Amino acid sequence: MSTLKKILIDKISCKSVWFMRQAGRYLPEFRKVRSNNPDFIKLCLNSELSTEITLQPIKRFDLDSAIIFSDILIVPYALGQNVTFKKNDGPNLSNFNLKVFLNNNADKFSSKLSPVYKAIEITRKKLDQEKSLIAFIGAPWTLLIYMLNIAKQKNKVKNIETQNTELKLNDIIQELIKYLCIHIKNQINAGADVIQIFDSWSGLLPKNLINDYCYIPNLKIVEFCKQEKIPSICFPKGLKEKYADFNEIVKPDGISLDSEVSPAWAKEKLKNVVIQGGLNPNILLKSDKEMYDGATKYIKTFKDLPYIFNLGHGLLPQTDPDKVEKLIKFYRNFNE
Repeated sequence: MSTLKKILIDKISCKSVWFMRQAGRYLPEFRKVRSNNPDFIKLCLNSELSTEITLQPIKRFDLDSAIIFSDILIVPYALGQNVTFKKNDGPNLSNFNLKVFLNNNADKFSSKLSPVYKAIEITRKKLDQEKSLIAFIGAPWTLLIYMLNIAKQKNKVKNIETQNTELKLNDIIQELIKYLCIHIKNQINAGADVIQIFDSWSGLLPKNLINDYCYIPNLKIVEFCKQEKIPSICFPKGLKEKYADFNEIVKPDGISLDSEVSPAWAKEKLKNVVIQGGLNPNILLKSDKEMYDGATKYIKTFKDLPYIFNLGHGLLPQTDPDKVEKLIKFYRNFNE
């Protein structure tokens, strides 16, 4: 069993490190592949290249877990929306069409994503059996924000129900839950052994919607993971003190901290859950001393507790890979 699974399942204290976006633009080997593959979605659907990219940080740093190279927006793509990525502008999705969205079925959905599952199968065969292979999804609320193209329009998010009365948003959320569970099941069958659920825009939710659009959908997906006997890690970014409510209601195996959450607060308030991450990725752009001091705060706070060393968000494109290597070595060699 991998160290990641030992921590998540047995709740033991041992060292385990991986990073969000560990396979990404900060690596020269990734940039080389990306330069020859400008269509990001097509790249995610290239099983051989997805495997190669997934394994790049494992080969370079010998991290304890791999996370499959894909994207949360592969699900809206499989459900009929066109997804493109513009440099320095992020994702752009075609106008949401409810009729197209509802005219899906499990077989068609799974078929469109079969290259993702093939990549997981290939990666699992190439990956050391002592290492976990993490698969992931975007939570329904976060996907909805992208599907309606309102991620950059906070006023529209605040009034999302009144501005989209014809769409029956809760029905869309329920449909997304159904397909996300299919996607999880398919990834498990292909060889994934941990699931991470990214709710990157949960911090935008107004108080009156947070239960229906964040807590309950995440709870249903976590319960599905428990039914499938696979550990889950939730990342409800931006919830601040509501992390405690989220944890109490959703009850995931692990909860990933963003950089705004104090580790001391998390240690006190987040009970019966494995804590992951929290270190600000910006700290890898600073001096070695600042980076080590920042890491020390998290390592010491969660000493003797089941804790997964990670960041409060993904590695930044401008990060020097040598700094990543230094941070990993510092964590692994840390002895108080």
